[in-house]
Amino acid sequence: MSRNTLFDKVWDLHSVRALPSGQTQLFIGLHLIHEVTSPQAFAWLRERKLSVAFPDRSVATVDHIVPTGNQARPYADGLAEEMMVAIERNTQESGVRLFQPGSGKQGVVHIIAPEQGLTQPGMTVACGDSHTATHGAFGAIAFGIGTSQVRDVLASQTLSMSRMKVRRIQVNGKLRPGVTAKDLILHILRVLSAKGGVGFAYEFNGPAIHALSMEERMTICNMAIEGGARCGYINPDQVTIDYLRGREHAPSGAAFDRAAKFWLSMASGADAQYDDTKTFDASTIEPTVTWGISPDQGVGINESIPAKESFAESERPGIQEAYEYMGFKPGQPIAGTKIDIAFIGSCTNGRISDLREAAKVMQAHGGKVAATVRAFIVPGSEAVKKAAEAEGLHTIFKAHGFEWREAGCSMCLAMNPDKLKGRQISMSTSNRNFKGRQGSPEGRTLLASPAMVAIAALTGQVTDVRTVLK
Repeated sequence: MSRNTLFDKVWDLHSVRALPSGQTQLFIGLHLIHEVTSPQAFAWLRERKLSVAFPDRSVATVDHIVPTGNQARPYADGLAEEMMVAIERNTQESGVRLFQPGSGKQGVVHIIAPEQGLTQPGMTVACGDSHTATHGAFGAIAFGIGTSQVRDVLASQTLSMSRMKVRRIQVNGKLRPGVTAKDLILHILRVLSAKGGVGFAYEFNGPAIHALSMEERMTICNMAIEGGARCGYINPDQVTIDYLRGREHAPSGAAFDRAAKFWLSMASGADAQYDDTKTFDASTIEPTVTWGISPDQGVGINESIPAKESFAESERPGIQEAYEYMGFKPGQPIAGTKIDIAFIGSCTNGRISDLREAAKVMQAHGGKVAATVRAFIVPGSEAVKKAAEAEGLHTIFKAHGFEWREAGCSMCLAMNPDKLKGRQISMSTSNRNFKGRQGSPEGRTLLASPAMVAIAALTGQVTDVRTVLK
């Protein structure tokens, strides 16, 4: 059993009581809300004449259904407009803060909370969204929850949860030029599998992890859930402190210094004990692209799609299904795969550093989006959009043939007008390549880093970005 890890410290600090079921009643420090999973939860409270217990500990935004093209109200999609009206009503009646389009603070829920300084080390964070693990990058324990649990947090600010085991993922060495945090997490998923983390919290540690920026760390933790882990986190350090300093909702002055001391104290102790450890060498990883229908089905850019026989017997039916759905064959190189759509955005890779990396690739290549490709870039928040435009990134994108959009989830999950059509192949910086994930029941998705998606858009096919990043 783990001991003196950050997970153990945060869990114990937020434990209200042990329940007869063996679970823990856990206090939630920050509750994030969006328009898709909250309407039913608020309706349940209204039916039982209950109020939100701690409205100051909940923050709402809109992202999943928000169009990234024309945002004029009412939305053309009637259901999307209905969801907008519902969250506006629910937050107004309950006193929960809502970051609306046009406020300068709206955006993808897992991007706006960190950039506003709402997410802080030592917290418990919950949201009705799978990728809440993102906030673990700050040394928080963050969980995605279902609608019934959203209801529970609104009503009591607590959740009933079973304690997890803790796996340390130690990443030694250094990432090589052209290899990013997205490549690293796709490689980890490939090795440990999509179900390998079930029952675990993942602690990402080691020199390669702590060399990452905060935005890169968020990419790593964002996809912990894709490995089956309930949450993923990184111990806070000076990089964490420097990122939070001056953020709107972070402490200021002497209070910040006191908070920083506490935050650093929450890191796993030198004597921490783990239930399990897996070790990786960052220097051996190359740009990685998924080829199948699960985020753990990926290969390095110079590799071919693996043979079914290279997988465990229990995995082979899923591998065969992936071949058939994607139209790929074992032994086929991933490089050279033609694409139809290039999407840069999402809670995984829609931050300012992601956009800078994409712009760098465009400038290094010098050409325009291939005639056979439609490419668009969706900033993860209004603040990211403003920052990108202040730096002139949007002019670079447009000059190279990319569409520049408003903030939102966009084609990550296609609960909005941005969708694949038919058998189109999308190369995407998002986090899931499930069947139908990007809007078409037959659409196919290749996951990759912003740099890799940018070069694919320009060449019309999967290409090693290192060929232009000299």
